[in-house]
Amino acid sequence: MKTPFLAAATAFAIVALAGMAVIPMLQILKFGQTVRFDGPKRHLKKMGTPTMGGIMIIPAIAISTLLFYQGSSYATAAVLSTIGFGLVGFVDDYIKVVRKRPLGLRASQKLLFQIILSILLALFGSGVFPGTTWVFFPFVRKGVDLGLIYIPFTIFVILGTVNSVNLTDGLDGLVSGISAIVGFAYTVIYFFLGLQDLALFSAALSGACLGFLLYNHYPAKVFMGDTGSLGIGGAISALAVLGGTQFYLALIGFIFIVETFSVILQVIYFRFTGKRIFRMSPLHHHFELSGWSEVKVVLVFWTVAALSALAGIGAFLSTEVF
Repeated sequence: MKTPFLAAATAFAIVALAGMAVIPMLQILKFGQTVRFDGPKRHLKKMGTPTMGGIMIIPAIAISTLLFYQGSSYATAAVLSTIGFGLVGFVDDYIKVVRKRPLGLRASQKLLFQIILSILLALFGSGVFPGTTWVFFPFVRKGVDLGLIYIPFTIFVILGTVNSVNLTDGLDGLVSGISAIVGFAYTVIYFFLGLQDLALFSAALSGACLGFLLYNHYPAKVFMGDTGSLGIGGAISALAVLGGTQFYLALIGFIFIVETFSVILQVIYFRFTGKRIFRMSPLHHHFELSGWSEVKVVLVFWTVAALSALAGIGAFLSTEVF
């Protein structure tokens, strides 16, 4: 575990040091967060907090991975996925913050770029993973060949993951903490699976997120913006696809799935009944509006994320796929 530890420590140090210069720069440039007026009123005080902090996270993941990896195409693809989705988020943030267009990229534009990147990652995954279209199922001792449905299924997983991480990014430290936990889980899994470069990439993801948490915990001094949330989504997607563990992501990234389904259920229920299931979606806002403090919501969600990550690790180790 020495090399993954070094990758994590390096990524942590890069973000921790970068924050000292980048956050003041974002303040000077007035790259401040806009806040929804229909959301929890306590969030209005966050208006103007520097955003686009993902510009610290993504380079830290890339640099620390490339410093220690053994030239594996797995790690290269994972880094490119992180950068690619992060760039989509950066353009979206730039339009919102610099061009002062609150909606950023049009939904159709953002989706188009995400689909292109998802197709590329899915095609790469099908070409390099042993057995090409094989994946692992929790508690199943042998891999399963998905055959023709591998590509569309994997594209769906990537798009769902990237946008789930983006939806979850709504409270101070929520996504950075959960992503650090997810990265740790994948580090353990890929260490035992023998995919050392993916293990160090996931460790770098954890380290970068923990470094960012120094500035992103409540009350946040900086937000990651879509640059960070989409970039992290691209990183987690790559970890799932390149190791054939798409189905494990349902356990390891359980919180992301719950947050997304809360939005889907809210929309469907409202369209059919004109009423809402939750006070507000995604789910973390429901608990806020129910009287929970922001810190309590984040700590509870971190706890659930840790338990689900442990369940994912346990499911993997119990299958003896390695």
